[in-house]
Amino acid sequence: MFDMKDLSRLKQLDQNAPEAMKRFWAFDQAVFAEGALSVQQKQLIAVAVALTTQCPYCIALHTKAARDAGASNEQLAEAALVAAGIRAGGAITHATHLFRD
Repeated sequence: MFDMKDLSRLKQLDQNAPEAMKRFWAFDQAVFAEGALSVQQKQLIAVAVALTTQCPYCIALHTKAARDAGASNEQLAEAALVAAGIRAGGAITHATHLFRD
């Protein structure tokens, strides 16, 4: 089901909802621009979120962008472990609901 070539179909959204997509792409560009966080930091956050949401497209795209921004294997590994920690922590904290009276 996952094929990076499918992303070429995003053009269909651009063609069929041009104003909304124009605004989406502008937002996307602004979000990942250098700011209080570096581009590399933002892309590492995006990698962790992508791993958490388990979107293969986002994992591939943001891993490449993080690497292009200079992220090392060690940084990517730590981002992955942060994502794992958040997912595990969510399960643990939600387990408190098991013990309601």
